[in-house]
Amino acid sequence: MDRRSILLGTGAMLAGSTISTFAATTPPASYDDAVKLVWRPLDRSGGLREIVRAGTLGANSHNTQPWRFTVSTGLITIRPDFDRRCPAVDPDDHHLFATLGCAVENMVQAATALGFRTEVMVDSANQERVTVAIEQGQPSSNELANAINKRQCTRAEYDGRTISAEDLNKIGTAGTVDGVECLLVTERHRMDAILDYVVQGNTAQMRDQAFMSELIAWIRFNDGMAIEHLDGLSARSSGNPSLPAWIARRLLPLVMTEKGENDKYAKHIRSSAGIAVFVAASNDRAGWLAAGRAYQRFALQATALDIRQAFLNQPVEVPSLRPQIATYLGIGKRRPNLVIRFGRGPTLPPSLRRPVDAVTDHI
Repeated sequence: MDRRSILLGTGAMLAGSTISTFAATTPPASYDDAVKLVWRPLDRSGGLREIVRAGTLGANSHNTQPWRFTVSTGLITIRPDFDRRCPAVDPDDHHLFATLGCAVENMVQAATALGFRTEVMVDSANQERVTVAIEQGQPSSNELANAINKRQCTRAEYDGRTISAEDLNKIGTAGTVDGVECLLVTERHRMDAILDYVVQGNTAQMRDQAFMSELIAWIRFNDGMAIEHLDGLSARSSGNPSLPAWIARRLLPLVMTEKGENDKYAKHIRSSAGIAVFVAASNDRAGWLAAGRAYQRFALQATALDIRQAFLNQPVEVPSLRPQIATYLGIGKRRPNLVIRFGRGPTLPPSLRRPVDAVTDHI
């Protein structure tokens, strides 16, 4: 990519763009209003601001949105926001860097649809920053970009129907990029074996007080909390009722039990058409970023095909289980990065996102 053409081609566009607030002085009146603002379709004239907004719609663990964007002439840099890391569930920041990969893939797909060419560069020193160089091009029809504002992690039962070989090939191909292997498991006995790992992992996590405290800290028990924070795990997006926080906290130990959660995951997996496992070539930040990009591309393609998906990461989050499931999958010493179930089913209200200006710096 010609860096001079980057500087000349996008400098004027950047100077003319603004990073608007999420109705900073007028909060949304309802959760539904907030959803409409956050998950609106791409603005074809939005420029760099809209590319960053697409990045903020990427999947991320606990909806912590642990990213910071820096916008300069012809460049968008994304780096971790370590203040939003989750040390209990993600002590080595694996999910954090996979999250950055999800945001990068959304930005690349959005840029193509908005008429820009991109080049993605990972900082070679510590692999902590990713730079997306952008230059003017021609808009191109892009079904993955069109799916950005519709993608969600749907934590619900699916309908149990199988997915056609053609659609399986499409999502598998989408998830096999940048040296990442996308393993698709559709045989019921193998899905049940993975369920066993999920149940073991969920049991271990629910017995871990640090994990549970961290999880509860990110739960937004009602619409008001979700709108106030614009992050975290909203009751709406989990299919739960919106309750006053003081009531919800008292009820939580009664409704969120080890057995209840394990039974829920069993129903979720048995209602799914398959499970996808993403395996990067390297177990480092660059590999984790690549796994995030591959998963996000998979999720966008699934969305375009009206296929739902959701994370089942317990077996890769519990250190003692990670090598066990790797052995079962036959991937040797490579790390299983992300585990996803997929199938046909309903949608749920999506989670919220912080505004572009809250996560962006300028130079």
